[in-house]
Amino acid sequence: MHGSSKWLVIVGAAVLGLLLMASAPAQPPAPPSDDEVNAIAHQLYCPVCENVPLDVCPTEACAQWRATIRDKLAAGWSESQIKDYFVEQYGARVLATPPARGLNWLVYVLPPAAFLAGAYILFRAFRSWGKPVEVPHPAGSESSDDPYVARLEEELRRRS
Repeated sequence: MHGSSKWLVIVGAAVLGLLLMASAPAQPPAPPSDDEVNAIAHQLYCPVCENVPLDVCPTEACAQWRATIRDKLAAGWSESQIKDYFVEQYGARVLATPPARGLNWLVYVLPPAAFLAGAYILFRAFRSWGKPVEVPHPAGSESSDDPYVARLEEELRRRS
């Protein structure tokens, strides 16, 4: 075999290999795993049951909604698109984390504000507890015109 015909055979084999690989049917993408489905389902609440995350709800409706999530993932939908789909169908109550709009923003603001207010009150209380209490003395001299105070001071002097 000549040197040029040798290269022709190698190039021909490479081209034939590429053609065979290109004509082979492509593998379909793997279906979404249960973990992927449950990661999204955990962020949604069952629209039928009250306060039950979609990933642990045992009802048939929730099984169908998890199947819908699986289908949407297989179709290439993103997590936010799927959540938006469920909000369109059933309202914002299906979201585990309410959107920060309207009065819902209070859910995000009030707990930290209450915590900071409580910490400030405790700080002030601890500081005031550490200070000695000043007992007011009667105006004027040490001796008082009040007979009860004079008697009390006399008793205290005797016991000392």
